[in-house]
Amino acid sequence: MRQAILITAYKNEKQIYDIIDYFGKDFEFYIHVDKKSLMNLSGNYNGCDNIHIYKKYNVNWGSINHLKAILLLSEKALADKKNIFFHLITGQDFPVKTKNYFTNELDTEKDYLEYFEMPAKRWGTYGGMERIEYYNLYECFNYKRFIGNRFIKNFLNMQIKLKIKRKMTINSYFKKLYGGSTYWSLTRNSLQYVLDFTNRNSSVLESMKFTFCAEEIYFQTILVNSEYIKNIVNDNLRFIDWNSESGDMPAFLDETYYEKIKESNKIFARKFHETNSNRLKNLLLGPDLL
Repeated sequence: MRQAILITAYKNEKQIYDIIDYFGKDFEFYIHVDKKSLMNLSGNYNGCDNIHIYKKYNVNWGSINHLKAILLLSEKALADKKNIFFHLITGQDFPVKTKNYFTNELDTEKDYLEYFEMPAKRWGTYGGMERIEYYNLYECFNYKRFIGNRFIKNFLNMQIKLKIKRKMTINSYFKKLYGGSTYWSLTRNSLQYVLDFTNRNSSVLESMKFTFCAEEIYFQTILVNSEYIKNIVNDNLRFIDWNSESGDMPAFLDETYYEKIKESNKIFARKFHETNSNRLKNLLLGPDLL
């Protein structure tokens, strides 16, 4: 029985190959590459036959296509009955526990998912409700570009000012909405439940178009409102620094984070920079993590 590593990526091939090398042939890898990306990953890397690569969606930051890519990877990974536990990460993540820890010490009968009820103060003035109650045009414009950024923000502010709210299908299915980090580690039963819900209620996924970072709401809302809440540990076991003074959100990690990571209970960390994080990665690949 295997664990599956689900990866959404758009750059830094070497980082992804480092992840594959770390876990090796005992894990399965399901990788979605942004359709816009020039990255050319090989499914035959290093003689491995456990690498499955998909390039279906154009993934603008914040758009629903990231959620759709995650659901696609989940579907493909669940199709292999040998896979019993599933980790969702990005190409900028890296494992921070030994492979032995993953296979022999991690409780793979639990679900690890960060969640909190919405609206939530940590998500700003509107508690994150503006993400779904108004039209967010991340599918139409690139938020990382100045013009796209201004258009998305101005259009949202106009709707808020005019008090024009959209009707959300998800509200008719759930009394409470939940949010949290995109990234999780889930059991087969819980992940299958999300896929089954999606297949039975396609209008809910469809209604998440033109929202912001739907993947930070979709899995949490479905699972926390289900019987699987009893199995969820409210911790996604990811080391992430959201309080960086560098201006990067989240922070790119370097060797100064090594001791904090070692002392944590986390199994993955993010984000790793293609050059500035190399010393940290070398420390993590040292004797204590082999």
